[in-house]
Amino acid sequence: MHSRQLYTNTKAIAWVTAGTALFSLIFASGKFAGGSATPLQILFLRYIGGLAMLLLVVAMRRERLSAYRSPKPLSHFMRAVFGASGGGALIYASANMPIVDATAIGLLYVVFVIPLGVLVLKERPSRRHLGAIAICCAGATIIMASRGAFTAFHLAYVVPAGIAVLGAALLAVEGLMIKMLSHSDRAMTVLLYVNTFGILLMAAPAAMQWVPLSPENAISFVLLGPLAVTAQYCIVRGYRLASLSIVGPVDYTWLIFAGLIGFLFFGEQPTLGVIAGSAIITAGGIMLAVTKPPSSQRESTLQG
Repeated sequence: MHSRQLYTNTKAIAWVTAGTALFSLIFASGKFAGGSATPLQILFLRYIGGLAMLLLVVAMRRERLSAYRSPKPLSHFMRAVFGASGGGALIYASANMPIVDATAIGLLYVVFVIPLGVLVLKERPSRRHLGAIAICCAGATIIMASRGAFTAFHLAYVVPAGIAVLGAALLAVEGLMIKMLSHSDRAMTVLLYVNTFGILLMAAPAAMQWVPLSPENAISFVLLGPLAVTAQYCIVRGYRLASLSIVGPVDYTWLIFAGLIGFLFFGEQPTLGVIAGSAIITAGGIMLAVTKPPSSQRESTLQG
């Protein structure tokens, strides 16, 4: 039985790591764009591309959209609201304070999502579990410190910092809802709802910040949609398999992938702190993979 639980943990972490790697490319899209589009504009076009791909898949399966109707449409809408508002809050914070500081605060997502799993889903992480999470947090802290986080914090950053904390909390609630919806609905259903509601929620904000785009740029941003759908699918699959206390800390691997993207595409040289922090996060992830799942997860695995 233990080998089966180990396999489940490893599989869940692999799914979420793959999704995080793909999302790292998407999050870097603004930098790749070189200021040719606003972040909200990119997000809106990404949702359009994602929904177009999903509708194509439905058509290829010769199924009706009614086959993907969820008994919990309001939950899907609220998940989209939390995700869009949380992402918007972090975008605002990044624009009004040092981006490295905003990123560090955004990583509080993991600190928030694990207590939510305990309170709402009745997860009971073990001491070894908490130790692995602490190792991941330590690795993330080392990376952010090596990048100069909070070395020049001013009073003017207090409001943006507070909004960044709120954004991290909203994204943690979204993570909780992804976990819950991944058990009640098929992955395709979850993806169809989030991309549809994403378009509706982002249309007005994107229109307010719209700048003219070349056809090439517009197409490239729309093509981010299929990439994002693939990433979302990986995340949903991973969240379905394991508890939040296992898959939540995998979010820290974003720092590793961001460093790789910076090195490969923008000539950014990783510091010793980034390398050491990445190694520590990896060690924490391996420890999470081999840690015995919480009792609530074992019960759901047996029932499934």
